[in-house]
Amino acid sequence: MTGQANPFESLQEQVDDAAAFLDASPGVIDRLKNPERVLETNLTFELDDGSLETVRAYRSQFNGDRGPYKGGIRYHPGVTRDEVKALSGWMAYKCAVVDIPYGGGKGGIAIDPTDYSEAELERLTRAFATELRPLIGEDRDIPAPDVNTGQREMNWIKDTYETLENTTAPGVITGKALDSGGSEGRVEATGRSVALSAREAFDWLGRDIAGATVAVQGYGNAGSIAAALLDDLGADVVAVSDSSGGIYAPDGFDPRAVKDHKAETGSVSGYADAESITNEEVLTRDIDILVPAALENAIDGDLAADVRADLVVEAANGPLTPDADDVLADKDVYVVPDILANAGGVTVSYFEWVQNRQRFYWTEERVNEELERVIVDAFDRLVDSYETNDALNLRTAAYVVAIDRIVDAYDQAGNWP
Repeated sequence: MTGQANPFESLQEQVDDAAAFLDASPGVIDRLKNPERVLETNLTFELDDGSLETVRAYRSQFNGDRGPYKGGIRYHPGVTRDEVKALSGWMAYKCAVVDIPYGGGKGGIAIDPTDYSEAELERLTRAFATELRPLIGEDRDIPAPDVNTGQREMNWIKDTYETLENTTAPGVITGKALDSGGSEGRVEATGRSVALSAREAFDWLGRDIAGATVAVQGYGNAGSIAAALLDDLGADVVAVSDSSGGIYAPDGFDPRAVKDHKAETGSVSGYADAESITNEEVLTRDIDILVPAALENAIDGDLAADVRADLVVEAANGPLTPDADDVLADKDVYVVPDILANAGGVTVSYFEWVQNRQRFYWTEERVNEELERVIVDAFDRLVDSYETNDALNLRTAAYVVAIDRIVDAYDQAGNWP
């Protein structure tokens, strides 16, 4: 993370900001700034040529006061111990802010998955699942997809766990394929909560989202689905980007057609009837809604000074540094924080887990209706916290809600032994 904000330190600063509005002892707050445990392990697996390779992997269990640890597993060369610790903390507070009965966890392997064949990735994933076996379980710790992982990897983890435990336990993992116990609506859930959060924020601000201009930085699953659903709400998506660069069209374009173009070519670049721009230019366009949907630390304090959006809705985890938060607050730019905006993924993961435990499955319509209810209720509670506490920004207000719920659970259980 050289030259960038340390994500774990950013998380701790966010907790400290919220603590000023809470009646909780310093000892309790310190407890909520650090994970309960972190697994750090070396995975040795066989490559297709018969040679062996060893890579570093992590699983952080941040807080389990409100239920089993919950959070994704990512495959990315930038995975570090501090990143995984931060992400697990954000998961704990994300689950609390939308009031689902989970704690926070996160895992990762420090690799570039494009460097490996499918068979190599399967061997690596199963090796990690074997290491995770003592920690995970339907009522212990429930992994899910994250950056560069999806249904395929979740199915491998589920199968490995069930084989080693000689049982069937579909709820040990979420984000699975439908035929393996997955849920309708799970793939679209994160992007859907981003769009719902933007809609609710515009309504709160007394503005109509129809005709609003939108820029999306990061055009993977969450970013592309958020763009499509915002388009359905009448907004105009005028700029998007991925790791290769960005495109811009002042009158907007069809976000689904851009997704198809990326599927065919591997990039949004080169899309017809749009000019090429840089990732940074996507972030600093004069638009109404900015959706950072890539990795953490995308916008620091210096870049935030050039942001011209009226509203930022965080589809990624931790895309703004604390300095960026301060700069945007001074400019009266509202930020719907990640722990609410992208909580659709974990919310529908919870629905998937509930369906797995009941062995009774919902329609996509019911999933989407329940998700909308959760996100709208959480946004209303966030606004109430912001206005009642005269909080610094919406992020601090969200942490006040989340930490208050976790502290209540901790107080009710007591500190034992």
